[in-house]
Amino acid sequence: MTHLMTVSPTPVHRLPRLAEALDMDPSCLWVKREDLTGLAGGGNKARKLQVLLADALEGGYDCLVTGGGAQSNHARMTAAAANIAGLDCELLLTRRPDSFDPGGNVLLDRVLGATIHWVEGAVLPYAELESAIQEHSEKLALEGRRPYALPIGGSSALGARSYAEVARELDNLIDPDLVVVATGSGGTHAGLVAGFGEHCRVLGVDVGARPALAPAVEGLAVAAAAMAGLSRPSGSCQLDTGQTGGGYGVPSEAAREALLTAARTDALLLDPVYTAKAMAGLFAARRSGRIGRTTRVVFMHTGGLPGLFTRRFTEWLAGESR
Repeated sequence: MTHLMTVSPTPVHRLPRLAEALDMDPSCLWVKREDLTGLAGGGNKARKLQVLLADALEGGYDCLVTGGGAQSNHARMTAAAANIAGLDCELLLTRRPDSFDPGGNVLLDRVLGATIHWVEGAVLPYAELESAIQEHSEKLALEGRRPYALPIGGSSALGARSYAEVARELDNLIDPDLVVVATGSGGTHAGLVAGFGEHCRVLGVDVGARPALAPAVEGLAVAAAAMAGLSRPSGSCQLDTGQTGGGYGVPSEAAREALLTAARTDALLLDPVYTAKAMAGLFAARRSGRIGRTTRVVFMHTGGLPGLFTRRFTEWLAGESR
């Protein structure tokens, strides 16, 4: 199997100053640093790509095809994984001409040499983009290529299974009461649910990427658990749908507060699309009493730092850096 030179297990450490800002016991708030996986800037997609790439190589495929929003972290990391394995990479990325930004992940996609196909329109029309990925793969196959189509976010049962293993890492280290994670395409959330079973609650914070998110997460969790030989998850997934703001890729005031507070307490750098919204969900859960002062909480930092280095988010944070 091609090794993506990822760091596993990733570090876990406390966030004592952030905990104090939330009136929590400083010993009860941790962060799992999935942003430090190491592949082309890091992020949670590295774990999924490790197993998905192995599947592609075993099948003799010569090209990885996937898609996402213009600033997709998954797309950037897929391009990196393809290079390491000696495969081509074709990305279908959505953009709105009136708000397109060539910085951040778009710049890195180009540095990595991926072939980009732009899908004009809304930021992330999920079902349409999934169909476009499949159609483009079929087109490449007709041209004599052997394309391997990856779902948005790498969120298949195979990809989600990699996060069942992360749940075991956390159980062995901390035995948390609650894990908070950004939920976009749903695979990371689903894998954690599959891995923890009844041992821990997983609170996913919807970032506005995928419609009908709860049933998608539940289906992936069941499939990932079956694939990993684990017990079938019971009950419905826990999802905070109150942090989406203006939708996928559109930051909210609550996310701004969370991003700045995390940075100015424990120097934890979040991104506006995923982790800032997830942290806003953690803040909301604490303020509502859902998280108690001594609840043992792990925040999953899923990466996304390149998203900060775009014109749009520079303007979003304008005047707040004092």
